[in-house]
Amino acid sequence: MTATTGRPPVVGKMSTLDRFLPVWIGVAMVAGLLLGRMIPGLGDALSVIEIDGISLPIALGLLIMMYPVLAKVRYDRLDTVTGDRTLLISSLVLNWVLGPALMFALAWLLLPDLPEYRTGLIIVGLARCIAMVIIWNDLACGDREAAAVLVAINSVFQVVMFAVLGWFYLSVLPGWLGLEQTTLDVSPWQIAGSVLIFLGIPLVAGFLTRHFGEKAKGREWYETRFIPKIGPWALYGLLFTIVILFALQGDRITSQPWDVARIALPLLAYFALMWGGGYLFGAAVGLGYERTTTLAFTAAGNNFELAIAVAIATFGVTSGQALAGVVGPLIEVPVLVALVYVSLALRKRFVRVPASTAS
Repeated sequence: MTATTGRPPVVGKMSTLDRFLPVWIGVAMVAGLLLGRMIPGLGDALSVIEIDGISLPIALGLLIMMYPVLAKVRYDRLDTVTGDRTLLISSLVLNWVLGPALMFALAWLLLPDLPEYRTGLIIVGLARCIAMVIIWNDLACGDREAAAVLVAINSVFQVVMFAVLGWFYLSVLPGWLGLEQTTLDVSPWQIAGSVLIFLGIPLVAGFLTRHFGEKAKGREWYETRFIPKIGPWALYGLLFTIVILFALQGDRITSQPWDVARIALPLLAYFALMWGGGYLFGAAVGLGYERTTTLAFTAAGNNFELAIAVAIATFGVTSGQALAGVVGPLIEVPVLVALVYVSLALRKRFVRVPASTAS
């Protein structure tokens, strides 16, 4: 589909923005890295004002990115998702059992000699995605309503479980295995604040926009006239966020290429295994293309905003843990964009699931 119209993917009808999305993302990453290297003090200037530990420009970019997609969600059809126990249970297991365990195993297996980076990656594995996954799901023609529900569930679990799992994977489990232990100083209130800001605000805005828009003009006008106008802003917000994010850490990333490569290896394995596992499982149990896609992307994505904020608050802005968090989106963005195209290529292999079960 095109990200701006919500129609099936037809290359000839895709907007220029959609058709060359990988190019724009690549340009945004390079532009951010160059800005970070070429303009001394840019990172400090961008970080002067923060929202819940996140630079204000990044926070604004995330909010702009998420609002159009959440405004597309048909909230009156969420009940068709909450009744799908297979989808909900699968997502919970992938996100809160397999995901953290896999990242823990990969971090210790591939970075046994680099404790700071290893800890940073484990923190990334604990921070389940509640923001950018909505974009990847929409680009891959996943189920928007399912994505909204799964992201909301992840948000609740994130508030309740993040600190508990951090204690378990950084202190308890390493102790059982005779490995090096560390601690994570993070408050559930800090996590709740992140969830309320980066998910709550665009979610409420999207719901109110649809409610009052349909009430005033009707659903046909809302989906055929209004949505196409605001749709492109999701990608504008994504590209802006990428530029700022990479500009903030451009100097560190480009000055430590070997460290970045070491951190990238377990991340690549993680994204591939989580996405592939989610996709295969969804296909095997007959979830249909849309919900299989949603399951795969929500399993593979991570909340890099939260991971970076926690790493900085606990270990410091110049720590190896913070660098590992920064490298997360450096790898996640191009990999998940590539998986969007893999997902679309596999779409024809699925039998269409009736609307009554797949919304």
